[in-house]
Amino acid sequence: MTLTPSDVDVVLPCLNEAGALPWVLERIPPGWRALVVDNGSTDGSAEVARASGVTVVHEPRQGFGAACHAGLTAATADIVCFCDCDGSLDPSLLVPFVREVRDGRADLVLGRRRPRGRGTWPAHARAGNLALTRMLRRRTGLRLHDLGPLRAARREPLLALGLTDRRSGYPLQMVVRAADAGWRVTEHDVPYLPRTGASKVTGTWRGTWQAVRDMSRCLAESPITTPAGGRTVR
Repeated sequence: MTLTPSDVDVVLPCLNEAGALPWVLERIPPGWRALVVDNGSTDGSAEVARASGVTVVHEPRQGFGAACHAGLTAATADIVCFCDCDGSLDPSLLVPFVREVRDGRADLVLGRRRPRGRGTWPAHARAGNLALTRMLRRRTGLRLHDLGPLRAARREPLLALGLTDRRSGYPLQMVVRAADAGWRVTEHDVPYLPRTGASKVTGTWRGTWQAVRDMSRCLAESPITTPAGGRTVR
């Protein structure tokens, strides 16, 4: 499919999210383009996306990072956003994120998830996230509270980070390498809603453990020499 220019591209990694996709796609801000990256869905997710008139990118390699990076490489807009397409996060909340990047006040903006509803964020998943943010702080100095998937940055600098993880470590590797490169990283509270369907990662202890293991590898990377004044979070 021929890609067309837009103000912002929103990468939506997708594995069997047909039930949530319409809700998510309806909330893509006007003038922005959704890139639904089908990662081997068997529930007709790709067909649902096409019926909504959005671009579908196919990524046969399994893995959250593989899907995210396929979307990033397919993007053409100056600013690229990422958002889960399971209905747990509202992509319209990315508007101030993009404004902050566009105005030059930040290089990478992350959403700090604030659960809405009982059982939205299981205890084991929250514990894993807390452990990783503490390790991230020791590794980079960034005082983040979450490593959530809702985020925005400029496309070319993201590509220049040379991200290599194709599993659950992708979101953390992005933050680690951004910090090593001296990026200004900020985070803002966003509502975290009950997802549609079962989680592929945080729904079980095993999935959470695998994600933590993938991310721990990223934290073990040797730091890159950074310019003075980097590693700041508001």
